[in-house]
Amino acid sequence: MTSTNASKNAEAFRVVALSHVNVTVSANAEAAAKEFYGTVLGLKELPKPVGTRQNVGAWYELGGVQLHLSVEEQVTNAASDRHVCYVVADIALAERHLRDSGVEIISDPRPIAGVKRFYVRDPGGNLIEIVQA
Repeated sequence: MTSTNASKNAEAFRVVALSHVNVTVSANAEAAAKEFYGTVLGLKELPKPVGTRQNVGAWYELGGVQLHLSVEEQVTNAASDRHVCYVVADIALAERHLRDSGVEIISDPRPIAGVKRFYVRDPGGNLIEIVQA
C-alpha cells in the first residue's frame, strides 16, 4: 500500500474502542480459571449470548470491556509473554491479596521508572500484568 493510499484509508478507518480480551485455557484448567477470574479477581460473570458455546468458558465484565475465557484443546500459554494488564488502585494490597489466594507473584523483569507492577499467571498459564493506577 502506498503512503497516499494509507493516509486516505487512515482518514476513513480508526479503531474507536476495545470490546473484549480473550484468554484461553485447557479444559482441565477451566474450573480453576473460573475460580481465579470470578473469585480471586472478583470479576462479575456475564450471561453468554445465544450462539456462543454455552457450556464452556465464561464471559466477565471489566468496566467497559469484557474478558472472555475460552477453552481450547491445546493451549501453549505457559512460555508466552503476551498478556493482559489490569490496573489496580493499590499495588501492595493487590499483591497481598493474590499471594494470600495462592497465586505466585512474578517480579517485574523489566522495571520502568515510576511504574509499580508485577505479573501473575492464571490457572491456564495466561500472563497477567498488574499495575498501579
